[in-house]
Amino acid sequence: MPTPYGNRGGMAFGAEELRVLRRALALALHPSPVSAQDVQDCLRLAESVDQAVDEGARLRAFLLADLARYRAALPGTTTGYLSLLDEALAAGYGPGADDLAALRALRGNPSAATLLERCRTLAERDVRARLEGRTQVRAQTRVQPRVPASRTRLLALPGGLAADGKPASAPKPPAGPPAPPRPMPTPAEVFPPKRRPAPPPAAPPKELAVG
Repeated sequence: MPTPYGNRGGMAFGAEELRVLRRALALALHPSPVSAQDVQDCLRLAESVDQAVDEGARLRAFLLADLARYRAALPGTTTGYLSLLDEALAAGYGPGADDLAALRALRGNPSAATLLERCRTLAERDVRARLEGRTQVRAQTRVQPRVPASRTRLLALPGGLAADGKPASAPKPPAGPPAPPRPMPTPAEVFPPKRRPAPPPAAPPKELAVG
């Protein structure tokens, strides 16, 4: 199985593992039918890589624990501390404030002075990266301008969605042309002349009686 290459975070592969790895890369670049044996080889290689990664993480944890013990025992452990710190930096360790303080106290040692400059550079780069990351996060989470309350009642466009997420109703068709204004009434229409009462109907003539 692949094994961590020393304590520097690399990984060493055997000849058989390299053959399987090349086969897997070739299949990824040029897909083609594969045999059951190829599938099994790739699965075993993936499992071995996972185990090697876990082992590398355990070795790194042991290294950092030893580094903390040697740092706590300074200055009597200067040689061992400087050696472990150099190994940890090569494995991707980011120096902290405790390491910088310890190296300042040991700056009379040439190796410590060299590591101090190296750690300062790494620490400044880490600070810049964190500041840039915070700036990007703030830009992404910047509060969007809120819509004034007076505009929240506007109707949605035809075919769109209303504020409650339901399809907006189509606008009503415009009414016909407005009716022309009524003319101003005349005085005769406002005050019509009074009509005279009709005369009563004439009484019918009486019949004369015959002798």
